[in-house]
Amino acid sequence: MSASANRLRDEIAACRLCADRFAATKTAHAPRPVPWFAGGARILVCGQAPGMRVHKAGRPFFDPSGDRLRDWMGIDADRFYDLSRVAVLPMAFCFPGYDARGADLPPPRLCAEVWHGRVMAALGEVPLTLLIGGYAQAWHLGPAARGGVTATVAGWRTHAPRVFPLPHPSWRNSAWLKRNPWFDDELLPALRARVQEVLP
Repeated sequence: MSASANRLRDEIAACRLCADRFAATKTAHAPRPVPWFAGGARILVCGQAPGMRVHKAGRPFFDPSGDRLRDWMGIDADRFYDLSRVAVLPMAFCFPGYDARGADLPPPRLCAEVWHGRVMAALGEVPLTLLIGGYAQAWHLGPAARGGVTATVAGWRTHAPRVFPLPHPSWRNSAWLKRNPWFDDELLPALRARVQEVLP
């Protein structure tokens, strides 16, 4: 890891900009940013925000969603958590908390506004970027994501081979996967082939 990326990781880990916001949620938790990146990474995973399990573990995608994502990519946990190979840049580095009904709150936009540009600059050129879910797709693709997640993912060939938009790998999206068999049949083989091309 470069010294500048290392300093930036430490700076993000110490961020407490959203302390008051998180204290006011149902979970009333303290910030725990989960920065996971290094200069020179070959794959950039842009997701939404850590869930409660990741908040507790301090490691991104350390949950069943991560298991499914790694299956989609065709790699094991050792390769996924190798900072020289994979960087993770969520729209918010902290778990946003739950609302009064127990649903995940959206990632605070402030996090991306403060940190995204700096992290992207520290990463430099990345051969493959995965955009997971609507928040990441809207941020990185702009007008090209206005049709929503299904339309954006269905149009993956427009962005490949450097960018692959994906649905969130949550178990809650299992019904979506059944309704859209082209995702398994067409997108995933292309994604796995591209992952193998870019990873050392």
